[in-house]
Amino acid sequence: MAIQPWFGEAKLGIFIHYGIYAVNGIAESWSFFNGSISHEDYMLQLDGFTAAKFDAEAWAELFEAAGARYAVLTSKHHDGVALYDTAANDLSTVKATPAARDIVSEYMDALRRHGLKTGLYFSHLDWSHPDYASVRPAEMPADERGNPFAVPAAGEEDPEAWERFLAFHRAQLTEIIERFQPDLLWFDGDWERDPEQWRMEEVRQLIESKLPATIINGRMRGGFGDYATPEQGVPVVPPAGPWELCVTINESWGYQHDDHAYKSVRQLVRLFAETIGGGGNLLLDVGPREDGSIPEEQVERLRELGDWIRRHEPAIYDTTRGLPLGAFYGASTVSLDRRKLYLFVFDRPNEYVVVRGLKNKVLKATILGSKVELRTTRQGGHAGVPGWEYLFIDSDTALDRDCTVIELELDGELDLFEHHTRD
Repeated sequence: MAIQPWFGEAKLGIFIHYGIYAVNGIAESWSFFNGSISHEDYMLQLDGFTAAKFDAEAWAELFEAAGARYAVLTSKHHDGVALYDTAANDLSTVKATPAARDIVSEYMDALRRHGLKTGLYFSHLDWSHPDYASVRPAEMPADERGNPFAVPAAGEEDPEAWERFLAFHRAQLTEIIERFQPDLLWFDGDWERDPEQWRMEEVRQLIESKLPATIINGRMRGGFGDYATPEQGVPVVPPAGPWELCVTINESWGYQHDDHAYKSVRQLVRLFAETIGGGGNLLLDVGPREDGSIPEEQVERLRELGDWIRRHEPAIYDTTRGLPLGAFYGASTVSLDRRKLYLFVFDRPNEYVVVRGLKNKVLKATILGSKVELRTTRQGGHAGVPGWEYLFIDSDTALDRDCTVIELELDGELDLFEHHTRD
């Protein structure tokens, strides 16, 4: 299935990790899996989850202000707590918490009112389900115990329990598909079983039969997803096809009250520019408090990122991946008609910046935002090999606080020299 055009055009999405883990401000699901808290104590957080200040309309307004075109909410993390009214069990924010609210329904409605594409995160695995830790992956050595929340001890497998879990998994997935009809399904938790155990081809067919236009992320073991999902680090060599970088705004996915290691707006802008310059989308994560309010530090950064995006929209929307490494030492994008080249200058240039290998003539060079036109000079070049295009920046007053963007208007479609060495 071809990926829907809106995904490549979106550039920015917002990831929301919201769940009972925000009550104590501890790591989502992993805190009990790794033994920093017991499962029993972890689940006591159900009693403290109020969603008292959860306002889906305010979320959607913020995401729109940030320049995002879509968002992805955790409908169920690895702890098994659903943020919607599931009929498959009673472990949900509707039936098991004082909030008694279907968070997903409110979120979906608000996003659609604001014209944002809707995404739902769904964990394949469920460390709280009694039938989940019932089979071991085929490649797992018999002498390896593994985590008891994930797998049984060798010789204690229960294939019938696994079949019950798969029925539960399909029931919840079908609920999400039929009830919410998301534009994007963002799966996680596929690594603990083989593709054959998950029957991933069957999962793919289920989604396609009911929602043929829905995009599926790459965490479907066996290659059944639509795009790659690198995490917490921009790839040095971007993936060839569609991709999305998911990254936190501080160091935590969910709300952790003691995590104040926030990335600056300038750092977020650079992450964003490097990602779209490589042809990807940035999925920037926020972690609401248990009451549903998003921390002020995160709100401020999203709004300032949105301000920067609005100042530089021509370089962001209706563009595709930019120049290869070496042609320009920084991120870049190219307009869809390939007649304009956008250079992202992260640091204060020392007199000029340079583009290499450009066969085109530069008709005009302008700093977006300040509209200052730059002086350009072409130097060097020999026997069909183009020289260097120098773009002179004579005043710091023309520079953007977070990242300066230079628009190059070319005399035709981008024509870049590619040097090939002889064998």
